[in-house]
Amino acid sequence: MPETARIALNRPLRRLFDYLVPEGMKLQPGQRVLVPFGPQKLTGLVTELNVTPPAGIRLKPIASALEDWPALPPETLRLLHWAADYYQHPLGECLFTALPPALRRGRPAEEKQQTWWQITDRPADLIPANAHRQQALYQWLHEQPRGATTRDIIGAGFSRAQLNSLHQRGLVQHSQSAVPQAATATDQNACQRRPELSPAQQEATSGLPLPGDGFRACLLYGITGSGKTELYLHYLKEHLREDQQALVLVPEINLTPQTVARFRHYFGDRIVVWHSALNDSERLLTWLRVRRGEPVILIGTRSAVLLPFTSLGTLIVDEEHDSSYKQGEGFRYSGRDLAVYRAHLNNCPVILGSATPSLESYNNALTGKYDLVRLEQRAGKSRPPEIRLLDIRSRPLEGGLARPTLQAIEQTVAQGRQVLVFVNRRGFAPVMMCFDCGHMVDCPRCDTRLTYHRRDNAMRCHHCDYQTAATPHCPQCGSEAFKPVGQGTERTEDTLATRFPDTPVIRVDRDSTQRKGAIQTILDKVNSGSPCILVGTQMLAKGHDFPGVTLVVVVNADGGLFSVDFRAPEQMVQTLLQVSGRAGRGENAGQVLVQTCHSDHPLLRTLCEGRYLPMADQLLSERETGQFPPYRAMAIFRAEADTMEQSLTLLDQIRTMTRVAGIETWGPLPALIARRADRHRAQLILVSHNRKHLNHLLTQICLQLDQQKQPTGVKWMIDVDPQETG
Repeated sequence: MPETARIALNRPLRRLFDYLVPEGMKLQPGQRVLVPFGPQKLTGLVTELNVTPPAGIRLKPIASALEDWPALPPETLRLLHWAADYYQHPLGECLFTALPPALRRGRPAEEKQQTWWQITDRPADLIPANAHRQQALYQWLHEQPRGATTRDIIGAGFSRAQLNSLHQRGLVQHSQSAVPQAATATDQNACQRRPELSPAQQEATSGLPLPGDGFRACLLYGITGSGKTELYLHYLKEHLREDQQALVLVPEINLTPQTVARFRHYFGDRIVVWHSALNDSERLLTWLRVRRGEPVILIGTRSAVLLPFTSLGTLIVDEEHDSSYKQGEGFRYSGRDLAVYRAHLNNCPVILGSATPSLESYNNALTGKYDLVRLEQRAGKSRPPEIRLLDIRSRPLEGGLARPTLQAIEQTVAQGRQVLVFVNRRGFAPVMMCFDCGHMVDCPRCDTRLTYHRRDNAMRCHHCDYQTAATPHCPQCGSEAFKPVGQGTERTEDTLATRFPDTPVIRVDRDSTQRKGAIQTILDKVNSGSPCILVGTQMLAKGHDFPGVTLVVVVNADGGLFSVDFRAPEQMVQTLLQVSGRAGRGENAGQVLVQTCHSDHPLLRTLCEGRYLPMADQLLSERETGQFPPYRAMAIFRAEADTMEQSLTLLDQIRTMTRVAGIETWGPLPALIARRADRHRAQLILVSHNRKHLNHLLTQICLQLDQQKQPTGVKWMIDVDPQETG
């Protein structure tokens, strides 16, 4: 009987496809193959062999095997099968998420040769005195001990002509290689260094699980500035074997460069990176090194947890509370939760680190599922900052800042120190309003208002990217009393630049960091230590170390106090404590001013003590009273269509499928932003005390929905363990 294989394709289909295996072709689960699919040939992944196909179907043969080895090893296959089942997503798309884009398209699994340039031993005075760019390029290459590719050199702002001139003078040489040149002796010596730990850090390290102890999950609660990164470095240096791999997850690309620099100082070329800003060749090279089992320490964002590790010794999830670990569309997985399950499959420890742990992880520590290790002293001589509430009711505001706040900024700058002003809204102002007729400019495609960006004289929607030119007159009545209302980062930046003309004001938000390398340029300016005022969004609250910042100002702390989302208070507290932790990390004491209209709110009063766990206990108690996660499992069906009636009709149909014991439903109801990009959105929430029971029901519903033909334009999706419920 001919051998058969079950193949997964990169298609949004909850089914696999059976093919004949040609005689003599040897296959394994996880292997890439080329298969006929209609009139075209597609890349597929083998999931099973010797399957029994449905009766009466004539199978086509597999066209070819793309390699003679499996692209996805057994542990990675098991992880992705589990994830597809848990998050209710088509298996084919889940499996292909673990491949770099080049391999998804069928490209050969081999490294692309590149031209690497290094300086020679010839004297630099061969460069003409007036060839300043050649001198700068030579100096730049001198600072790259492993060499640089032609692409790197051009990306750094130099030209091919300047490079060729150095080459003609014999000052640089090139070679062809897929990987960087060997590290210099200095680089190799750096790998022998070990970070020095304080007594508190040493005590915390002794409580962490070791790579040889099998699977254990540990929650590392370390206050901001306590030196969690040094602890990670010491842990890996002491306990990770030279033949083992490690994975360090970080929530944002912007945190990757500084984290990589610190890790390379101790581990040299053993460090590799994985994030969305890499090009296809760079991703393929990193993927191949991981798949071959090279003893790399990989630093990456959430999708790195899906890579094909074969000798994983330990996993570290930094800032484990961060919502960026949850994929927001398509395959809606949690990188943090998959890291825990991956550690279980690979029988190795996983360390979840945070100054503000998620309530789910903290609850797991309280119930004994995770170990809890505390690190509650700041590293060095720094101390936690003093947090003060500033009630701004009835106070005049200038660019969103009260007079005492401006005075505190003035004093800090006069002392030669740095200030961080946190405004959790980009743009100049949230809305433009006519003070004569009351008109405010709405987005024509969404149920939200346009944000005014004065730099570009534009009105933009931050939900659908709609944009139009701003006008000085009210479009409704023509009045000139058409003014910005509220504050964004641009408005606060302008106010501070006017008030402090001799002090650099640096804005850090998505608009100001779009260019490649922009965030690093900004960080370099701040880390120079000279007085400046940073104005930014949550990008500044995550993991950055600013030794010169002694004052942090939170412009408006009230956003999460009265939200319809049950997670909002937790996220508000986490953000406020994280941004507060940027103050006083150097030798000078820090202080935090939190502007609020609700200074008597118990959560904000507790915040002033700067201790997160008592607030987490309080929030967990509220969650238990309301029976929200982690006390019940939750999933959300979301629907979108050309009309709200279509969305609600589909969700009503789904609700009839949920009428079983142990399942509670809320809705269906319109989403918080009911219309987005001209699509009408609604949702149905399912909760249950029994996670397995809920998962089984979700599988049945998804299969039924797949078998039904929905009206044109009607779409549905499912979000298991949602991070936002609005």
